[in-house]
Amino acid sequence: MSVLLDIDSMCVHFKVGAGLLRPGKTLRAVEKVSLTIGENETLALVGESGSGKTTLGRVVAGLEKPTQGRVHFRGEQIRSTGKIQMVFQDPFSALDPRMLVGDIVAEPLRLLREGTAQERRERVRTMIDQVRLPADAADRYPHEFSGGQRQRIAIARALISNPELIVADEPLSALDVSIQSQVLNLIMDLKDSRKLALLFVSHDLAVVHHIADRVAVLYLGRLVEIAGRDELFSRPSHPYTRALLDAAPRIGARRVRGASTLKGEIPSPINPPSGCVFHTRCPKATDICRSVEPVLEALPGRSGQWAACHFKE
Repeated sequence: MSVLLDIDSMCVHFKVGAGLLRPGKTLRAVEKVSLTIGENETLALVGESGSGKTTLGRVVAGLEKPTQGRVHFRGEQIRSTGKIQMVFQDPFSALDPRMLVGDIVAEPLRLLREGTAQERRERVRTMIDQVRLPADAADRYPHEFSGGQRQRIAIARALISNPELIVADEPLSALDVSIQSQVLNLIMDLKDSRKLALLFVSHDLAVVHHIADRVAVLYLGRLVEIAGRDELFSRPSHPYTRALLDAAPRIGARRVRGASTLKGEIPSPINPPSGCVFHTRCPKATDICRSVEPVLEALPGRSGQWAACHFKE
């Protein structure tokens, strides 16, 4: 598989609490993350709120700049391009209520100066049909549509410029459960028909198991495990990954006696723990975990599975 996106040692830091006489503190949202996404691949990013998933996705989409490290798209440093587009979490705030849907969907083409006005209108009509919206949707306003339909509008806007990579940031979480599967199936159908790569940010492990080719697990901005979907769900290596899987509801599944549970809150990214950042919540933590940061390493005998843990299994 050819590499489409290459992230190397990326850090994203923000200054918080700075003032005229205050230097402020550093919030380490993403720390030393290295990842690749292949052509036509779906890579899922999972982790609790505050793990850095959305920030990483925004950097890939060109909406944030990394503090350190590099992000290359097809071998070149990433920049604003129509080849990477983003679908946001909240379809209610992601669409300008003062614009007609046709203008919203056509906006990327206008910004990229692609085609004539007539050509853009034709592409909008085609795109609206592909996301299964009413034929007259282009002449209406966002408030006239349901949440699921608004997310379809956002998907149409993301796909109108024929991108090669879509960053989908929790695209289902703001929708009613009854329509989540419809939007998910639409995303998968369009991905397959257009041969897109997908960076899928989610906390819903059932959805991730359904859609992902590989899964990357983030904790406090650090990449703690990455593996193929089946390998990660059947044989997770990092204690945090195991705790996430144990906590995920599964229909018909019985809780295993002694299964690890995730206790406590995720620490502040302004003052992360020393050593392994997960040691404050890890049932296997020892002195080495509190003092030495583990390195992300390949697991022997497990193709494509990497974990950052002193006691990886």
